[in-house]
Amino acid sequence: MPVPNQKTYTIEDIYALPDGERAELIDGQIYYMAPPSTTHQRVLNYLNTEINLYIRNKDGKCEVFPAPFSVYPELEGEDIKIYLEPDISVICDKGKLDEKGCHGGPDWIIEIVSPTSKRMDYYTKLSIYRAAGVREYWIVDPMRESITVYDMEHDAAPVIYHFTDKVKASIYDDLEIDFAEVKRLVSGK
Repeated sequence: MPVPNQKTYTIEDIYALPDGERAELIDGQIYYMAPPSTTHQRVLNYLNTEINLYIRNKDGKCEVFPAPFSVYPELEGEDIKIYLEPDISVICDKGKLDEKGCHGGPDWIIEIVSPTSKRMDYYTKLSIYRAAGVREYWIVDPMRESITVYDMEHDAAPVIYHFTDKVKASIYDDLEIDFAEVKRLVSGK
């Protein structure tokens, strides 16, 4: 139930944001996003490149979209209640894609934690992604140098890896990402 006198936002409010301003919409509330750090962008670029190269080399059907990319996990007619911009979205069902983004849950989502997004990434988005049918969800936390992997397709318990590990993507048979390389990039060495 909304708080009295509290504005309920819609997707139209998201579309009306000034150029360059980013936010997400969850149940009528807008959550503004801070500009990403250099560390965040290094991690994003590395992961996006590795996943894209894997798919290209395997002649895969999936597509990788880095943020900003629109994901609408729930649609109820014209009334969109949730609008998210995951750091990385991997979508294998082309029927979910249109010019506005992905309608429904992507197959694999990666969120890169920043100091202001911890609660959102670890709790709120986890719940939304699970309900939307996301098959796999990774939370990459550069501050903790950890990766929490949720294999939701197989209803497995989350597994925590470190920036010294190779992490296998469960939606693919043989894709492993070497986080020792991520650690090297983050350290700037």
